[in-house]
Amino acid sequence: MTSSLTPSPFSEHDHKKCVREALDTAEHICVIRGVQLTPIRHKVLELIWESHKAIKAYDLLDRIKPLMDAAKPATIYRALDFLIEQGLIHRVESLNAFVGCRCSAHQHEQLLLICNRCHDVEERPATKVMRALAQEIEQAGFIVHRKAIEIHGICAKCEAQAGNPN
Repeated sequence: MTSSLTPSPFSEHDHKKCVREALDTAEHICVIRGVQLTPIRHKVLELIWESHKAIKAYDLLDRIKPLMDAAKPATIYRALDFLIEQGLIHRVESLNAFVGCRCSAHQHEQLLLICNRCHDVEERPATKVMRALAQEIEQAGFIVHRKAIEIHGICAKCEAQAGNPN
């Protein structure tokens, strides 16, 4: 199963192993919860995990069409809804796209770092930030339905490639 200690997508890692662990985790979670990871849901999840870049629903449809001719936008959106509900993927609101969840084995809040150059998305736990944010929310008496923070910038790998090491 994947963990929050999995290497950052911004660092070099064995991506095939990363994908395999994500799919194994998803299968395990679905068995434990008694829900079905149907072939279409599995394929959508696999396509999302092909990279650490966020992918749009219609791009997923384009990639699935050659494999499943009957796939329609509703097919993809139902699969995405299921995967979000199970905590296996995240919606990147600012991009209207989706990315695999790196720590789907447990409920969590999310800080997403989105690289404007390579378009990789890194999920970070940011416990101190989330704790401080929770205090602010509590003081405001606000009821949260979902919490995600998205930050756009340049990742360390892209910055180093540009000759500007951090």
